[in-house]
Amino acid sequence: MKAEPMATILIVEDSPDNMKLFRTLLRLRKYEVVELTSGDGLLPTIESAQPALVLMDIQLPGKDGFALLGEIRASPHGTMKVIALTAHAMAGDRERALEAGFDGYITKPIDIRTFPEQVARALTGTT
Repeated sequence: MKAEPMATILIVEDSPDNMKLFRTLLRLRKYEVVELTSGDGLLPTIESAQPALVLMDIQLPGKDGFALLGEIRASPHGTMKVIALTAHAMAGDRERALEAGFDGYITKPIDIRTFPEQVARALTGTT
């Protein structure tokens, strides 16, 4: 009998190496992972996958994460949890992301020891 996944997480990330790392770490923790490499098809993917959490790179080809967050917030899924994934770690970047409406902020490169905990906290609303 196959165990049910803990939760579905949508990762929107254009780096294949980062995507592989995120996927591996999350699947080890029994999360179901849905992947997008750009914002194309974001809302239909959210509609079909019904993720509990979106982990989204801020710098994506085409529309950036801020524009995509605006689309999510304006959709029927506007209250879903969306965490920014970014290499931007300068003073004020975290605040800018949170003020824009992201529910959390994880810097890249991630710390593989704490990343699963950060995701678990985001799912429970304790980021």
